[in-house]
Amino acid sequence: MDETEKRIIHQIDKNRDRIIAFAQEIAAHPEPGFEETGTARKTAQILRELGYEVETGLALTGVRGDWGSQSGPNLTVIGEMDAIGCRTHPEADLVTGVAHACGHHAQMAAMMGAAFAFADPVIRDELTGSLTFFAVPAEEYIDADRRPLLRKKGVKFMSGKSELIRTGAFDRTDIAMTTHVHMVPVEEDFYLGNPACNGFTAERVTVRGKTAHAAVDPWNGVNALSITTSAIQMMALMRETFREEDHVRLHNVIRKAGDVLNSVPDEAVVETKVRAASLEMIQKNREKVHRAYDGAAYAFGGKIEREVLQGYMPVIPREADDVLVEAARELGLDYRTVQEGDFNNACTDVGDLSHLFPVVNFTFRGFEGKLHGADFRITDPETAYILPAKLLALTAYKLLKNGGEKALEIKNSFKPAFDIKGYIRYVEELLNER
Repeated sequence: MDETEKRIIHQIDKNRDRIIAFAQEIAAHPEPGFEETGTARKTAQILRELGYEVETGLALTGVRGDWGSQSGPNLTVIGEMDAIGCRTHPEADLVTGVAHACGHHAQMAAMMGAAFAFADPVIRDELTGSLTFFAVPAEEYIDADRRPLLRKKGVKFMSGKSELIRTGAFDRTDIAMTTHVHMVPVEEDFYLGNPACNGFTAERVTVRGKTAHAAVDPWNGVNALSITTSAIQMMALMRETFREEDHVRLHNVIRKAGDVLNSVPDEAVVETKVRAASLEMIQKNREKVHRAYDGAAYAFGGKIEREVLQGYMPVIPREADDVLVEAARELGLDYRTVQEGDFNNACTDVGDLSHLFPVVNFTFRGFEGKLHGADFRITDPETAYILPAKLLALTAYKLLKNGGEKALEIKNSFKPAFDIKGYIRYVEELLNER
């Protein structure tokens, strides 16, 4: 390590107790997506104290702290603020039912730990370009029932990063840095790089039938529940058409299936999610789902209404960048890098970012239990909070030192799948489908 790197490590160690306390406070006060007001307030307060130029209220609750000019590359370090619905978790909010059972409070701690380090003007003097610490809302899926309320508040794209892209909050970003607790089976403490990851789209499907007395004349009705169950059975029979390499997953939740027991149900409401490893396969399998609903409705004489529920794009995989590996070695971490064939069947809106910018990513251990489960908890604050902060900070320093040479190298070699305008147009066209 050079002297500046040693100084970065010292700054994080000096603030170790504050970093851990910050994570624990967030964990104790979990908040749903686009409602992370307490987490945002605490984040903004600390960033202001550290001397960053702070902007709040981005996509309702997002907070960004900026330092530096735009004359060089911008590095945007991201922390996700929201919690996941898990009412049985011991730290779940009694009203909302959400808990930090996905470890977002750990990545927030890592982001803030790096922010403590770069508040030091001696360290800043070694950097070129600009550095952004961005606490973003709503990584977790937003249920259909909440979406109309959010639209009234001005939200149009229903994931935090997607809405922030739409509103211009990422316009200055050249490279994004993201972290998470391990999402794929990894024995090592750290997993460097970004594995391929499923994307998804979802729909709220309203099945229209015709009511009739269930005993006197059911033959005069059209059973919306029968249409729904027939469509879901057809989807199940389609599973043999899903190729392993496409990682297709279908999920259905019936939200409503009639009103009274002694009448033929004339309305059913279903949310259907289609996951796959590419935008092309998401679309092809959506078409299969549409045929299942339309065919079942035709067979019974009902009708189908659809509302597209925006999902996330698949993650475009990225090998571990040299600067990330170098920083992990200097810290003496137990790690492995992303290998060809690694795959994460879950989804994240980091996938949307990966279509626009190079995403430097790693995941880490320090917890036990299952993601999104009631048994998830942090067991090793050093591995879950402090070491990720050090790895983030050292990697950021290596990217922006020497005139931002490494950052420019990554930026100039990256080929985006969309520009920002093209991305916004793609999502808008999807949302307008029926």
